[in-house]
Amino acid sequence: MARSERITIVGGGIGGMTAAAAIAQAGFPVTLVEAAPQFGDIGAGVTLSPNAMKALDHIGVMEQVAAAGVEPTRQRIQHWQDDRVLVPMERASARAKYGAPYVTIHRADLHAELVRAARDAGVDLRTSAPAASTEGTTVILADGSRVEGDVIIGADGVKSVVRQRFETTPAKFTGHVAWRALVPVGDAIRSVTEWPGIHIGPGKMITRYPVRGGSLLNMVFFARQDGWTEDGWTLPADPADLAATYAGWSGEVQAMIAAASTVPLFKWAINARAALPDWTIDGNVALLGDAAHAMTPFLGHGAACALEDAVVLSRALAGSETTKEGLRRYVAARHDRASFIQAESNANADRMQADDAALFGLGAMKDEESLGLFDYDCRSVPV
Repeated sequence: MARSERITIVGGGIGGMTAAAAIAQAGFPVTLVEAAPQFGDIGAGVTLSPNAMKALDHIGVMEQVAAAGVEPTRQRIQHWQDDRVLVPMERASARAKYGAPYVTIHRADLHAELVRAARDAGVDLRTSAPAASTEGTTVILADGSRVEGDVIIGADGVKSVVRQRFETTPAKFTGHVAWRALVPVGDAIRSVTEWPGIHIGPGKMITRYPVRGGSLLNMVFFARQDGWTEDGWTLPADPADLAATYAGWSGEVQAMIAAASTVPLFKWAINARAALPDWTIDGNVALLGDAAHAMTPFLGHGAACALEDAVVLSRALAGSETTKEGLRRYVAARHDRASFIQAESNANADRMQADDAALFGLGAMKDEESLGLFDYDCRSVPV
């Protein structure tokens, strides 16, 4: 049923684009403003667990995303010194067990499906439109132009302009940095592609998984490191820095570092925010995704949380008499879960990068599945 309340979404990433599609499908007129000159994303990967895929099913693109990505049948956690398997993980039964697949995908391939869904739903998508501030329910762009609406949704990431309505404290450096590389799969890294997972060791860890039919391997190297606080995703890195950081690590790790040295390598500081007590203000402004609950990547659930937020928000708005009530119901339905995941993700950084060379905190480690996160269904949870 068509609704007259105009929704303005700031930010066209995974959460913002999903929210735009879902809210427009629910009958609301939606405008999305995005700072980038075109809709797309940088070349990196993203993991979509079954709960995340259920959100994509809500907007009608789950199978398209699964087809564009890879459904791994197994994963593993390995020892940093000798590559031995510490914890094997089975993924082949995800569809049967949870009603949705477990997928790894190139972020640009996911984003393309989300943009298509938003356009098909009639969303007014505006690129090259960086938001500078908000005033009431008006978004003021960097060029001085104004986007009028009835509700503002801030989906503009860890440096959110909309979040300034809630607090002015900047995101905090977590003490972790990361390098990322996307490499063509050859014989030297085929074993870590066909059986993806994580290497863990004192103060460091590496995650990798295939995308684009297994033709590319997405690798992210994490370490505790001071002296680097820049958090842009496209900052070039020196391969020698990466090699020195992981000197003495196993043969498979050295093969991954050698492969990463042949392609563009990027480094960024991992910043996060403390949990907010509320994600809505003035009855007409709300946050979702990283703008609401930016978290460290050590549980692999940042994108999933944004996708869940988007669908629950659309359902809450559609099922409420007023948008004010809808925003309140959205926060009530989502705040506890997202804050829990945010806290567990931060704790996992210590569990998986412990100094104990024998155990690495494995006895206390909690992954997405053991925490019960896969069971969540944003399509049907009470709102």
